[in-house]
Amino acid sequence: MLDKLNPAQRAAVMYLDGPCLVLAGAGSGKTRVITQKIAYLIEKAGMDARNIAAITFTNKAAREMNERVGHLMEASRLRGLTVSTFHSLGMRILREEAKHLGYKPQFSILDSADAGKIISDTLATTDKQLIRSAVSRISLLKNDRISPEKAILMAESEGELHLARVYRIYQDTLIAYQAVDFDDLIRLPVDLFEQNAEVLKKWQQRLRYLLIDEYQDTNTTQYNMVKMLTDITGQFTAVGDDDQSIYAWRGANMENLRLLQTDFPKLHVIKLEQNYRSVARILKCANAVIANNPKLFEKTLWSDLGIGDPVRVIEAKNEEHEAEMVAFRLQDHKILHNTRFADYAILYRGNYQARIIETTLRTHKIPYVISGGQSFFDKAEIKDVLAYLRLFANENDDPAFIRAVTVPKRGVGNMTLERLGAYATERQISLYQAASEEGFIWQVQAQQYEPLKTFCDFIGRMQQRALREPAGPLLRELLEAIDYETWLYDSDDPKPAESKWKNVLEFLQWVGKYGEEKGKGLIEVVQTIALITMLEGRDEEEVDAVRLTTLHASKGLEYPHVFLIGCEEDILPHANSIETGMVEEERRLMYVAITRAQRTLTITYCGKRKRAGEWQIVDPSRFLQEMSTEDVVFEGRLSTNTPQTAESRQANHDRASMLMANLSAKSPFNLTP
Repeated sequence: MLDKLNPAQRAAVMYLDGPCLVLAGAGSGKTRVITQKIAYLIEKAGMDARNIAAITFTNKAAREMNERVGHLMEASRLRGLTVSTFHSLGMRILREEAKHLGYKPQFSILDSADAGKIISDTLATTDKQLIRSAVSRISLLKNDRISPEKAILMAESEGELHLARVYRIYQDTLIAYQAVDFDDLIRLPVDLFEQNAEVLKKWQQRLRYLLIDEYQDTNTTQYNMVKMLTDITGQFTAVGDDDQSIYAWRGANMENLRLLQTDFPKLHVIKLEQNYRSVARILKCANAVIANNPKLFEKTLWSDLGIGDPVRVIEAKNEEHEAEMVAFRLQDHKILHNTRFADYAILYRGNYQARIIETTLRTHKIPYVISGGQSFFDKAEIKDVLAYLRLFANENDDPAFIRAVTVPKRGVGNMTLERLGAYATERQISLYQAASEEGFIWQVQAQQYEPLKTFCDFIGRMQQRALREPAGPLLRELLEAIDYETWLYDSDDPKPAESKWKNVLEFLQWVGKYGEEKGKGLIEVVQTIALITMLEGRDEEEVDAVRLTTLHASKGLEYPHVFLIGCEEDILPHANSIETGMVEEERRLMYVAITRAQRTLTITYCGKRKRAGEWQIVDPSRFLQEMSTEDVVFEGRLSTNTPQTAESRQANHDRASMLMANLSAKSPFNLTP
């Protein structure tokens, strides 16, 4: 079992004498360590799989971990093993212990768009920036385990006090709806563990060994969950890398790495420094950049995959020239090395940088996919329509009920919904069932109840028809009945409203075509959408196309050949990070970007860039000058500061010769036999 592991990996797998921190550098095989340790715990330590939990941050990572463990052992030995995200584990605890928190097991889970609607109503505004800011700040308060009451007491300005009051109204609304948001999935179990020693003991005995992936990304609440579950035995392995902590903006707390040493004095630290991904030159550049940050733990990545080509840092005239240059060099490299488009990735700091790249790639007929983008079925307008369809399939779907009854608004007020939520909780029934019970009807006035009754009657009628009528025409009738197009244009600016309505029409066309081809009704189509969404993400890997992705979305991924664009001051590092003293996090982001590349890395920056409609001279990123000069070929402004080595001159000459030879071989005028 351990033969294929290097000494450090083997030590991490075999250590069972207490809390263990595995500092896993980029590409050092951390997933292998976690999966092998699960097998080791079962095979060698005799632990029951039901008492082991491996926790990560994304469904994709959890799925990969599950698949890898499945290849190591028979399925019967893994029965009961927990491999999930923090939020999935929190949801499982909440479902089982809901009664202790005053919730029913069928509580609703609201996404950020649902949360935004509640905040919008509370603030009485449609200002998207203000709403997003409030949602984000409330999320950070929850992640730091600050209650609305505590936030009110802590407020040091009128603005903070106003936000704390909005937070309190928001939380009261969630309770009335029998709903939780994403952050509550972890916050509420931790609150429960603090309040109820019996429940905590039950889960400590059930989950006797924890393996935590991407530990550097944990927030305060997630750390508290880990600490409370392992407080008795300290039986856990945390795997992380302080050099790849890039999510402070969403609550990740690097201090958690330091806290481990304080809270668990017997913590055993193991470093994984051998990289299995990148050639030596790429790693030397990454090490040189990250060395400029203060270190919690010293480590240096190394590789035995060969020295590799020099990293190229190239200046472009402007963003149009940059896009053209990347497209040309990508095609050039592909011809020379007979590679696939899927071997290339173009990384950037912000989504806005992708627009001109997309246009240029289309012009050059270079296929591409945008990784980490929003799924079509996750768009707010599609989820609005899906809420109705989900109710047709299951009238007891409370999240769908709340979304459908409030979008578009149909005269059902918040007070009515709060009373409905409270009544449904008391009776332990769904909102739809509660709306028709005599006990609830007497709690509201006739004019308040009438629009709710009209809505429920409409759902009931459509539900019956959805069982027997074709999917496409029925969905079209639904959209007309709720007048969704008018509502979109009334609630948004014309351009985004038009874009959203086009998406809805595309969805309508898809449902009609899919239902007709497969012979399925509306309810059956709804039941297949979750599966289709999951497959969407997997199909992406099979397409021969260049990957376009933000630096944040690229974390955990790797590509043979990487282009990192827009490497300039105010972009990377971002202007806000410079103003707020967060340059160290931006440097970690640069480190993550560099270590995505396996064989070649090309970095570009512009000489000037258009900002607010005017051309501005821009400076190359400070991170470029932190790279090891003997491993980099500079072209442009920075090359004047860096003498070109004989090796880099020879590399340029060889590249030109190979390209000419390749083009000559493909030319129709080539007469060479």
